[in-house]
Amino acid sequence: MSTNVQIPPLGESVTEAIIVRWIKSDGDSVKTDDPLCELETDKANVELPSPSAGTLQTVKKAGDTVRIGDIIAKIGEGAASAKSVPAGAPTKEAPKAAAPAKPGSDKVLDAPLSPSVRRLVRENNVEPDTLVGTGPRGHVTKEDVLNVAGKAEAPIAAKAPAPVAPLSIPSVADGEGVRREPMSKIRKKIAERLVLAQHTAAMLTTFNEIDMSAVLELREKYKERFQKAHGVSLGLMSFFARAAVLALAEFPKVNAFIDGTDIVYHDYVNLGIAVSTERGLVVPVLRHVEKMSFAKVESEIKRTAASAREGKLGLDELSGGTFTLTNGGVFGSLMSTPILNPPQSGILGLHAIQKRPKALDDKVVIRPMMYVALSYDHRMVDGKDSVSFLVKVKESLEDPARLMLEI
Repeated sequence: MSTNVQIPPLGESVTEAIIVRWIKSDGDSVKTDDPLCELETDKANVELPSPSAGTLQTVKKAGDTVRIGDIIAKIGEGAASAKSVPAGAPTKEAPKAAAPAKPGSDKVLDAPLSPSVRRLVRENNVEPDTLVGTGPRGHVTKEDVLNVAGKAEAPIAAKAPAPVAPLSIPSVADGEGVRREPMSKIRKKIAERLVLAQHTAAMLTTFNEIDMSAVLELREKYKERFQKAHGVSLGLMSFFARAAVLALAEFPKVNAFIDGTDIVYHDYVNLGIAVSTERGLVVPVLRHVEKMSFAKVESEIKRTAASAREGKLGLDELSGGTFTLTNGGVFGSLMSTPILNPPQSGILGLHAIQKRPKALDDKVVIRPMMYVALSYDHRMVDGKDSVSFLVKVKESLEDPARLMLEI
């Protein structure tokens, strides 16, 4: 008796996925929990494990869009001695010349290509055997596909200038520097959520400035001992995570959200930390960060960030956040207004640390300063609470002993 392989629930608001590739092939013997295929959702790429041991019989092919509950394969009883071979097909002892691959076939989709490159392969009817990767480590790029498809942009010297009418915008034809690509599922979801945040919350942002001298001195003094004791480097995010936890405890509305006519409060902090990846912005969630030590926060940040960039986050690590940190400073941002991550009511934006003059005891001194920005839902968080929240964060970081004593 065979076991159905179904698409399980994939997290909050996720209703469908794309089968990016089959890790196991039709007819393969598999064990329980062996990864069968890779699924792309609008939040992350995940591997689907086998529910039982036996022989894989695929029902859906790579590239198919599937919904929660769909059966995509069956696991037959017993191990296969060899892959299923259609009647009349040549054996390995008598190979024949390979037939040209059909455009859009499984062979195309099973190639080790990124999702965006794979889509170009299907759309342009390109045979994978004709592709030569010019990217890092021989990876096939979009330009490689367009070259084979004959749609690559011509050299600038070979292009005739397009006529431009005075005071008008010239129309640019295909092949003249314009290309169209379908949005990935994650980019679509990012766009939807950004618009949703603008339409469903009364967003406002308040700013403050933090003197980071004490934190940087403390980190410099203990970073080597911290690394030896805990096996992880001491970064800055753990300081901000602890400062946020203390501020959220004092101003719980910033850690709450509106549900209809109710306000839903949380007695814990599930902290989202935004990570930039090739697929777009991903926000892994550290659950119950209020219970974590500095070392635990640092190790979890590094683990989830690496998993996010590799597309290996579990769906439970992408949902349930109550408050978010986003650090534009790693890209050099000096000041910005972060957008809420619905349904959350607060997001703290961190920025670049920059040496600036500061008045201290009636003297001008140079200190490492950072602007911070709190965007919040003004429907429930008043200006007083938002400003006081940032002041609390500022006080905690300018006197790090407060973080240890939780005062």
